[in-house]
Amino acid sequence: MKRTIFSAILIIAVVVAVFAGKAISAQDKYTLQVPNGLAFSEFRGYESWPVIAISENGGKIAVIVGNSVMIDAYKEGVPGNGQPFPDGAKMAKIHWNPKKQETYPGQPTVPDTQHDVDFMVKDSKRFADSGGWGWGAFEYDAASDTFSPATVADSPPQATRSAGSSATR
Repeated sequence: MKRTIFSAILIIAVVVAVFAGKAISAQDKYTLQVPNGLAFSEFRGYESWPVIAISENGGKIAVIVGNSVMIDAYKEGVPGNGQPFPDGAKMAKIHWNPKKQETYPGQPTVPDTQHDVDFMVKDSKRFADSGGWGWGAFEYDAASDTFSPATVADSPPQATRSAGSSATR
């Protein structure tokens, strides 16, 4: 009887230790930063920002979202009204690998695993050398459920990036 209770307690302790270890080792994506300082944490909450547009580029599908400063600027007619985007305007472009939904009518292409997320922020002082815009890209690894700052060795969905950005692609 004592041996059974001890075995049960031991099994429970091992299970708790395994789950606790996974929770402790989970990545805090908000600690990531690209060279020159653009940080994932500057875009906290981007997952719930309003959609600006959807796109397909380089075989990836994407949604572009914007913070309230960006959305308000669009509502005021920027950039078509000749005014620049205001400092504090932020966008995120989330890319996914596509897949066909074979069982749906018309077999639509839908998002599968995430590929990466790109961020842009308008800050005229901080990014004066690039027209006031800074950007960063973070690659996503679905197997480990982690992000890492993108580099020039990565294959971005976009063919080119502008000079003067804060990432190293």
